[in-house]
Amino acid sequence: MSSFTTDQGNIHYEVYGRGCPVILLHGWLGSWGLWQETMENLGARYRTYALDFWGFGESGKKRASYAVQDFVSLVDQFMQHLGIESAPLVGHSMGGTVSLSVAIQYPERVRKVVVIGSPIFGSSLSLLLKLFGQRPVAYVVYHNLWGLRFGFRMLSPFYTRDPRWPEMMDRDLSRTTLESFLLSIASLRKTDLRPNIPLIRVPVMGMYGDKDIVVHPEQWKPLKEGLPDCRIERFTTAGHFPMLDEPPRFINILRDFLDCPVN
Repeated sequence: MSSFTTDQGNIHYEVYGRGCPVILLHGWLGSWGLWQETMENLGARYRTYALDFWGFGESGKKRASYAVQDFVSLVDQFMQHLGIESAPLVGHSMGGTVSLSVAIQYPERVRKVVVIGSPIFGSSLSLLLKLFGQRPVAYVVYHNLWGLRFGFRMLSPFYTRDPRWPEMMDRDLSRTTLESFLLSIASLRKTDLRPNIPLIRVPVMGMYGDKDIVVHPEQWKPLKEGLPDCRIERFTTAGHFPMLDEPPRFINILRDFLDCPVN
């Protein structure tokens, strides 16, 4: 376990492997733990870094703001601290939205971007997630997390076929606060990257599950419209977590994209 302290809070991260750096970013309510198998599979060729956003996992939770822009700033600070000049960013869900935002705002930091089930605009989030961005709803849900855990457990086959997922969510939910729960998803709901997507000048790949019930499964379309040369990979039998539903195909596609030289 590794961490460092900034003037805005503690940042926790994990490192595995040797080679060129690759940075992995989790989604809403998640943590670095989502990436353990991905890190193991990439570790022979890459030095992988998986960090927890402020308010999630083991990172600091004493902030007033947990907006998408705060997480963009966090990635820049993380890379400065580790001395990583530039690297590919791989982001799941909200983490992919952050990855694209970093490529827009800090283009010198990013060599490639991979987004996995990520919203390009916030209105593509499911109705349930939109409701969680309303303070009265978030307050009730957060103070009755047993209900959310029960719902995740009952509906887990619709999220992913991986039987470990409910336990993963239990662990990560226990590490959130009301403010990080509410403010992050409220910010994501208001995000719209479409006007700035064409500014990205590095290779981009979108990976989307056709059975995603968290983010509209056709969010690859606005990504492709903004970046006609980007690579799109669709997982016909996967939901919001292609890395859990189709691990061999996921890692093979990811390796292929990362290994391809940048012109």
